Amino acid sequence: MLTQIILFLLDTACDFFSLALLVRFAMQWARTPFRNPLGQFIVAVTDWMVRPVRRLIPGLFGLDMASLFLAWLWQVAYQGIALGFSGVLVAVSPAPIFVVAVLALLELVKIGLYLIMGAVLISAVFSWVNPHAPLAGTFNAVTQPWLRPFRRFIPPVGGVDLSPLALLLVLQVALFVLDGLRRSVLPLMLVS
Repeated sequence: MLTQIILFLLDTACDFFSLALLVRFAMQWARTPFRNPLGQFIVAVTDWMVRPVRRLIPGLFGLDMASLFLAWLWQVAYQGIALGFSGVLVAVSPAPIFVVAVLALLELVKIGLYLIMGAVLISAVFSWVNPHAPLAGTFNAVTQPWLRPFRRFIPPVGGVDLSPLALLLVLQVALFVLDGLRRSVLPLMLVS
């Protein structure tokens, strides 16, 4: 029971920092300003770890690779600790380390998909309730690149944009695929 509590607390902390770093990456990718409450919170939570790493990992094509790397590193730490507690990760060799890195990448992609889903839902609510809210522009900017391909093929029906629903369906299918990939990677740990 103590192990479950420790793993729950570690999972919560690692997921929080990974999510905050992914939000930072997404906001920079979408070129949204950080001069809003969400942006200021994200900078306050992540700046202490991103600034030193930026000296080692520069940006690539205008993308904040340091934030992305750190988000993945938080997941590597959690996956390694969780597998160590479960007794699966007993030997340090290249195969289990590679599996931990792949599991961390899959978990990071899952968090990213949930981030997009949440941003799409919040953006839709803002469009219905208060399209001129201070954070509405931020969420619109982050979701616009994901919704644009769907808006090309799905016209508004009665003035209602159905592209967020289509995107949410695709993201849900992607989560099913990720779950299947995770289940196929875990047996590799036992073989190693």
